[in-house]
Amino acid sequence: MTGLAKHLTTGRLFWGGLFAVTWVLSQYSFQLYKALDARWIIRFPKQYQLNVDAWISSFLDWLVNSANFWLFSFRDLTRAIAFLIEVPYQFLRNLLIEGFQSGLGDEAVQIAPSLSWIAVIAIAVLVARYARDRALAVLVGACFLYLAMFGQWESAMITLASVLVAVPIGAIGGLALGILAYKVAWVEKALRPILDLMQTVPVFAYLVPILILFGFGPVSALVATVIYAMPPMVRVTVVALQSVPEELIEAGRMSGCKPRQMTWKVLVPAATPTLMVGVNQVIMLTLNMVIIASMIGAGGLGFDVLASLRRLDIGGGIEAGLAIVVMAIALDRASQAFSERRIRTIRNGSLIQRHPWLTTGLALIIGTLILGQFAPAVQTYPDALKITTGQFWSSAMEWINIHFFDTFEALKTVVLKGLLLPVKKFFAGIPWAWGIIAIGLIAGRVAGWKLGVAAALMMGFIAASGLWSKAMVTIYLCGVSVFIAVLIGIPLGIWAAERPKAGRIILGLMDTLQTLPSFVYLIPVVMLFRVGDFSAMVAVILYALAPAVRYAAHGVREVPEQLIEAARMIGCTPRQLLWRVKLPLATPQLLLGLNQTIMLALSMLVITALVGTRDLGQEVYIALTKANAGQGIVAGLSVAFIAIVADRIVNALAERKKHRLGL
Repeated sequence: MTGLAKHLTTGRLFWGGLFAVTWVLSQYSFQLYKALDARWIIRFPKQYQLNVDAWISSFLDWLVNSANFWLFSFRDLTRAIAFLIEVPYQFLRNLLIEGFQSGLGDEAVQIAPSLSWIAVIAIAVLVARYARDRALAVLVGACFLYLAMFGQWESAMITLASVLVAVPIGAIGGLALGILAYKVAWVEKALRPILDLMQTVPVFAYLVPILILFGFGPVSALVATVIYAMPPMVRVTVVALQSVPEELIEAGRMSGCKPRQMTWKVLVPAATPTLMVGVNQVIMLTLNMVIIASMIGAGGLGFDVLASLRRLDIGGGIEAGLAIVVMAIALDRASQAFSERRIRTIRNGSLIQRHPWLTTGLALIIGTLILGQFAPAVQTYPDALKITTGQFWSSAMEWINIHFFDTFEALKTVVLKGLLLPVKKFFAGIPWAWGIIAIGLIAGRVAGWKLGVAAALMMGFIAASGLWSKAMVTIYLCGVSVFIAVLIGIPLGIWAAERPKAGRIILGLMDTLQTLPSFVYLIPVVMLFRVGDFSAMVAVILYALAPAVRYAAHGVREVPEQLIEAARMIGCTPRQLLWRVKLPLATPQLLLGLNQTIMLALSMLVITALVGTRDLGQEVYIALTKANAGQGIVAGLSVAFIAIVADRIVNALAERKKHRLGL
């Protein structure tokens, strides 16, 4: 028997044996507990549970009420941070929607109006034209006009004010940390696990401590948004700076650049196109956060979506959600255009010739400001011209419910009985001790003993925190949702790669799904299927589908043309070409798509706690409603540990596959 055959046989024995033992223990753990009268088999002994939640809550209480740093207290520090954020935020709110006032309460007198809706749309159009071309200017102008026409202007401007504050802080902070990580090796090593946690701990988990530290209001929401949106900028900055060609760096050294000049005149300018990708990610994550942040006082479109969800107002929720999508499209396309723009400077001529877009914008602002005093329609979009589609969406959902209720119920029953309940029973029955060992063995087998030990410790933390049963429900829901998302996503991705016309439609649909806020999925799902695990699964699949499609399409398209030609020359049929050449070579990309699908599924599962799931997401949401920071952080860390273990295992599989393929 060859070495490869022995390796394959050993691998099959390992995986088969591990599954068999897990299945037997899962099926008979309850009987074993009853026979031996040993409750510890299915539940971690209460007397040995970690009281991490109490420790965290006590620490935060001390921090807020007692911590003192000689010259100032911690409360002084949070107030200073809040002031630095609140001043530009309030200025932008005044500028965009509220106007500038003098005095308080009933005695307040308006000293200057806000920018008119025409001026804001004109500025957006000019920025887009400056960034690229007329086509982009028309698109951005149409997006902002949509917000006015459909009655979403005021909420949209509050959201825009949040974005205009959070994005610069997130982008500049991420850039600074990324530069530091690039220059100092130990900083990068220290930041890596912190960034992993920031990107995998559910947002709800750190809303509670932020609420305790900064109080209820838009400032807390902005702090949470920055924490959520900054990590991609840090990672992109490190990658961008590491990708700067060595000859360019050497040329900078030869010309006598000092370290500061090397950073700001060589490295950052050379990496700017890639850095703008990070800025784009910050913008998209900020917009995705606006709904969640509305739970602690952000207001704007996010609050409208959340309020619609609470009232089960399908029309209002979809309208507000579409407004966020429209704004996301405008900001996304504009930021992408800036990343590709080549700077052209005109040094001679008048001020108007040197800065045509700036002077045009100022002229429009002044002109609409004067006209608005005589014609209110110039200042504020007339109510008579507003359009609403809320009733259409509500009626459409009602019609679907009336005509397809039995079909949906039959589908729901089949999936529940045939898939969800058996898988749930399997995971719920796994004893915590064996679960820790099994996950450690899986991680060790795939990625080495270090990850195996780390994975076992992480799962041990979950069990010792008393959250094992809820963690198993999370893994079951995530596993089923990811399985179905991949089952749908990979064929769609292959179709998109093989048929360019279909690909444009499919990838356009994926763009829409990625820009829709996570809460928006819950409204139609609840209206069609009511609350429960099935509704949560459908919402997670819709939210997590995009990366499975995108990475599959990318992987198939990126297969080297010479290998495809070689396969054709030896007589491969189109089916053989796909199954024996393209898909094997695209496997690393498919695994990366699987990884991203898992990450999105876990982040969405926390939000589906609102539709009745009984998993770690529910634990996080309960902690938020009770303002219990310790409980929320422990549950959030548990979700993060599951995400980190899954991420490391799937990445290790992708690397092994690349190595085998010689990529």
